[in-house]
Amino acid sequence: MCTRFYIDESLSEQPYVQEVEKSALYERMLIENANALKKSGEIRPTDTVAGFAPSRTGERTPFPMVWGYTVEGIRHPLVNARVESAKYRKTFSEDWYKHRCVIPASWYFEWQHYQGSDGKIRTGNKYAIQPRGAEMIWLAGLYRIEERNNVKYPAFTILTREPTEDLRKIHDRMPVLLPEQSVDEWINPRSDPERVARTALTDMVYETPE
Repeated sequence: MCTRFYIDESLSEQPYVQEVEKSALYERMLIENANALKKSGEIRPTDTVAGFAPSRTGERTPFPMVWGYTVEGIRHPLVNARVESAKYRKTFSEDWYKHRCVIPASWYFEWQHYQGSDGKIRTGNKYAIQPRGAEMIWLAGLYRIEERNNVKYPAFTILTREPTEDLRKIHDRMPVLLPEQSVDEWINPRSDPERVARTALTDMVYETPE
């Protein structure tokens, strides 16, 4: 599961962030929907961030993207999709094959879940997690075009997978974190998403943030 991630100040000044801020799409999203770009800090569902998806010519291109699919009849946005079953789910199947994206960040957060003495599942410590030696992470996701106030914009969901053995003591899911060299292939609609997903990083480090 992934319901929070973090973008360090050092990433907020990256050229791709500035490109998103200058885009006509972001200007419309800001004016009509008050979708202010969250450039740094803790990112929550429904926030707007800079993400990468292919342009019409297939190149890696930054776009303002809103976290979470809006689905009629469901109160909360769908912020995660299981990598093992996304292609079988009506909500995600088309996007699994045609609309894949990546979200750059610094690390993700997860809360430990454990069974108390009364048998109930309880929430424990909050952990900041990232690949060993990484300065940033690449969250693999799917996206689709949604519309609000006559503005069409990309909404994304983050893919999750079974955790590594080390992380299993914290949570039973983790996001799919790609190595940077897999990013372009992941967002390419002609590539095999299952094969690229298997390149996901597994050597993680974690700590309890102050």
